[in-house]
Amino acid sequence: AIPSPSSATTDASLQLDPKSKDYNVLKDRVLLLERVILHTIGFELSIDHPYKFLVDCVQNLHKKRLLEYAKEPPAKGKDGQPLNKSQQNALMVQELAQNSMNFANDSMHTSLCLQFTAREVGTACVYIGGKYSGIKPLGGKAWEELLDGISVEELGTICVQILELVSPRMGAERETQLQHIRKDLDELS
Repeated sequence: AIPSPSSATTDASLQLDPKSKDYNVLKDRVLLLERVILHTIGFELSIDHPYKFLVDCVQNLHKKRLLEYAKEPPAKGKDGQPLNKSQQNALMVQELAQNSMNFANDSMHTSLCLQFTAREVGTACVYIGGKYSGIKPLGGKAWEELLDGISVEELGTICVQILELVSPRMGAERETQLQHIRKDLDELS
């Protein structure tokens, strides 16, 4: 049985005296739970990052020319010059990769690296990045048809955890985009 402190409080303004009994009880509890966690994960403290798999997925989708903008692609670049089809494609891939990387960075603030493989997390980040960027598969295909190595259930679980993390810090317009992604995920399930 794990001992519980007799008068521990959650008020941050109060501090425990390092020489008190409550302090020692809490310290022992933290140490015990740390050992439980270490045994549970088999003392494996290194993780694989999803970035490599994410980049591979984006490059593969680009090489096979499987993606397009859901709406009208940007006609002009940041410099105001007209974009040809090749430049529009390059911009789309860059936007997809950047947004996917951002979601992968956010995934590191969750326990997803312990729950799923780096490939699964990277693939889910590409899905969220694509939906967030307004990119869709060509020919009326669905995203889950293009994303290898991940089930719809895994995709949904990973995406929901990331969206729950990022939703509170997004502005109103971006929040609406995330709500659409969440709705699409619910329809997939």
